[in-house]
Amino acid sequence: MSWKNQSGGPWGNGPRGPWGSGPSSSGPTPPDLEDLIRRSQDRLRTMMPGSFGAKGIAVIIALVVFGWLMSGWYRVQPDEQGVVLQFGRYVGTTQPGLNYHWPYPIQSVLTPKVTFVNRIDIGMQVSEDARRGSPVMRDVPAESLMLTGDENIVDVDFAVFWVISNAQDYLFNVQNPEGTIKAVAESAMREVIGRTNIQPILTGARQNIETGVQELMQQVLNSYKAGVQVTQVQMQKVDPPSQVIDAFRDVQAARADAERSQNEAQTYANRVLPEARGEASRIENAAQGYRERTVVEARGQAARFLKIYDEYQKAKVVTRERMYLETMERVLGGVDKVLVDSGAARQGPGGASTGGSGGVVPVLPLNDLLRRPSATPAQPQGATR
Repeated sequence: MSWKNQSGGPWGNGPRGPWGSGPSSSGPTPPDLEDLIRRSQDRLRTMMPGSFGAKGIAVIIALVVFGWLMSGWYRVQPDEQGVVLQFGRYVGTTQPGLNYHWPYPIQSVLTPKVTFVNRIDIGMQVSEDARRGSPVMRDVPAESLMLTGDENIVDVDFAVFWVISNAQDYLFNVQNPEGTIKAVAESAMREVIGRTNIQPILTGARQNIETGVQELMQQVLNSYKAGVQVTQVQMQKVDPPSQVIDAFRDVQAARADAERSQNEAQTYANRVLPEARGEASRIENAAQGYRERTVVEARGQAARFLKIYDEYQKAKVVTRERMYLETMERVLGGVDKVLVDSGAARQGPGGASTGGSGGVVPVLPLNDLLRRPSATPAQPQGATR
């Protein structure tokens, strides 16, 4: 029996429906649910006539199976690897291109991107500014504040770049790969910073720190068999805490001034010391030359004295006279000379003195004549012809 034949419906009597607010009996009646079901069944029978039989059902099943088998084709992109699972268990890895696996639910495939360089930021968080429409960098002190080897605090923001090196290990050995990489990166950075003083961290040791963190991270991730290759660790910001950064900058400026003064002093020393060493070497060489010259001259004079002494032993009178003449020649050779002879007064006939030059013997200036050959020499006073 259909619902429209019931007086009042299944929830009670009355013409107003199950909630007592339905339309009156004089209005349009709703469609009969049984009639709709019956019409749908009739329409389905017209689409599958009775003459089609079991053969038609087999064709339909074959088409369904063929479609199911064709659903096993899948494509792996050039930057991906295909990881095939059979009932949820790993069975193999496929390379980029068109591949096939048994359709779901027998087998399924995961295609992680193995060449894409992923980035994880530690100590900072990038968020979108709704008003400006640009990314805003926000500091995370819980991740960035670290203790150095000399018991100072430094604020370090850095980024880690990594790729998937083994898709199977990446998917099945670590439950949360990105969280694990971030935790390992923060731990490795704290360990390296804890072994280093603050001054090298803020100046010239960044490259060594980045290399040390990358190597330490790779060792830990390899021990986890995470299937991840760390390609780079990049320090973005290294500063003292914001509360003491002004005082620290003053200290840095003072250290820079001290280094500048030290460099200037070293430059002056580098200029003065070579000059002093050169002057000392010159004086030493001059003294050495003077000593050698003096010794050689003394040896020469000694040898000359011995030669003269040998000649003197052979002929004492001749050697003594020769030595006297050579000495007088050397002493009187460069001075002007006037010869005075006390017995050179002129005498007349009978022995009477006639006067004259008073014992002065005129001497021709032969040296002047030799020095001035073109000039006519003056006639000396009292010279005899």
